[in-house]
Amino acid sequence: MTNRVTARATTSRRRWPAAPPALLLALSALLAAAGCAGGSPSDPPPAGAATAAPAALSPSPTASPTATRTLLSPSPTTPAASPTTPATTPPAATASGTTVPLTPEVTAKLDSAVQRVLTQASVPGVIVNVSTPQGEYLKAFGVSERVPGTAMVTGLNMRVGSLTKTFTVTALLRLVDQGKLGLDDTIGTYVTGVPNGEKITLRELANMRSGLFSYTQDEDFVRTLQADPQRAFTPDQLLAYAFRHPVDFAPGTQFEYSNTNTVLLGKVIEKVGGRPLGEFLKKEVFEPADLDRTVFPTDNAFPQPHARGYTDQTADGTITDATDWNPSWGWAAGAAISDQGDMKKWAKVLATGSLLKPQTQAQRLEPQPSTVPGSWYGLGVFDNHGWIGHNGSLPGYQSVVVYLPSAQASLVVLLNTDVEYRGSAPSTLFAKAITEVVSPGNVYDLPAAPADADEPSASASVTVSSSVKPPEESA
Repeated sequence: MTNRVTARATTSRRRWPAAPPALLLALSALLAAAGCAGGSPSDPPPAGAATAAPAALSPSPTASPTATRTLLSPSPTTPAASPTTPATTPPAATASGTTVPLTPEVTAKLDSAVQRVLTQASVPGVIVNVSTPQGEYLKAFGVSERVPGTAMVTGLNMRVGSLTKTFTVTALLRLVDQGKLGLDDTIGTYVTGVPNGEKITLRELANMRSGLFSYTQDEDFVRTLQADPQRAFTPDQLLAYAFRHPVDFAPGTQFEYSNTNTVLLGKVIEKVGGRPLGEFLKKEVFEPADLDRTVFPTDNAFPQPHARGYTDQTADGTITDATDWNPSWGWAAGAAISDQGDMKKWAKVLATGSLLKPQTQAQRLEPQPSTVPGSWYGLGVFDNHGWIGHNGSLPGYQSVVVYLPSAQASLVVLLNTDVEYRGSAPSTLFAKAITEVVSPGNVYDLPAAPADADEPSASASVTVSSSVKPPEESA
């Protein structure tokens, strides 16, 4: 969600000088680093930042003494789209595609591709799940904890960052289906004190076209969080950081990934739904989707078993264990926890709209201009070269959860670091390497920030725990 430091996650022995720190919630995450970055459309900032749910579809943050990448955002990208920019990839163009059978040869190629990224980017550990009607690939690589070097295994809980946005917007759309609010209602109808609140609609908040400054780009917020990662923030405190900045553009005229948008939607859900956001998500999203391992924490509690997460989003850029940092600062935009089993289910639910009325899902998937070639952003969801879903990133963790409708295939990538490799979110590197093998006609990819030529090459030992299921025999 914020600019990204240059230190790379590796072993405890390796550290490099860091650029000024900042926090991130990704589209990377898909749009930010798929992570959540802000930026002025007229004077685009450099890429980078910390993430919490997808990182790649978000513009990079503006340069500042303290911010270097975007917290809760997707991987770094180009500046915000102009009012006349057409949707880069309409659904009809990206929905077609197939996946290759998961034969032993393909499985071996996947093993090699994942291990290559793990080693190159010095990622501690990763869980990968590719599921198609022809079979399933489920493996864990690397370590879940660096000391004493505990092997990563499937089924561990992970913070999923900006995947939380997909839950929050789904909850909003459930209220639409219940006739309790309308997407073209203004945010000022429900929340007072919002800049341009009498003009910005709930739809524009959900598709990242509100023009509101992302609180994760505020220097005081970044300093406060880095000084005390255990601090509990309230939604109103988060919004206060955003509202002291002028809006970046008139609502509906441009695309700009902002965590402020989703926090506001969380407040609307609480007001209209009549209960705390976590309770509403459990009743209206998690339970109907059969997500029994997915939680929305109110503090830094982390269900067992879980992997430990490592970040360089620190004041001095050194790598540290961020497992127990309080995710309250991500709230509706990035606080959720889940595992690969639930995320496999969610990928299909999200893309096919099984929790929503068909007309509501159609509005959700209506393409809007993004800043990423081959991608568009709808209502809390993106399409990246045909793969529909979201990415996530917040300190210590990254995720990619996407579905290819034409092939009925899902991809889940969960890893325990958000440290970038040469400007790319590691989750993007994994997803790209995997889809190059299983869906060469639909390769997931997000732009990288310029690589640091002085950065040392990465190395890492690799261990693997696997479970590969062959296709089930037809009846």
